[in-house]
Amino acid sequence: QVQLVESGGGLVQPGGSLRLSCVVSRSIFSMDAMGWYRQAPGKQRELVASMTSDGSLDYADSVKGRFTISRDNIIDTVYLQMNNLKPEDTAVYYCHARGTVVNYWGQGTQVTVSS
Repeated sequence: QVQLVESGGGLVQPGGSLRLSCVVSRSIFSMDAMGWYRQAPGKQRELVASMTSDGSLDYADSVKGRFTISRDNIIDTVYLQMNNLKPEDTAVYYCHARGTVVNYWGQGTQVTVSS
């Protein structure tokens, strides 16, 4: 069983920044892709950013130019740097790992953007 543990969420003012971290209990090299999703109240969970094992990146249009996904293979950690945050970015953010057969999810971390 693979465990994903997110951290870094919190309350931030519009225009501020946060960096989310996701520590994976297995080598991220073994995953086909790593990503971040978010779910706002009353809305479906949506992809925010993803990174495949060969380094291909994908971002939701709403976060392009503001969010950056990255990884540290040595410590099996995936990051989401979020800049110029907006109130509409408020959601629970989930780390996701796509394995060959099974998908894994973290428990989520709350991000609230409000003045």
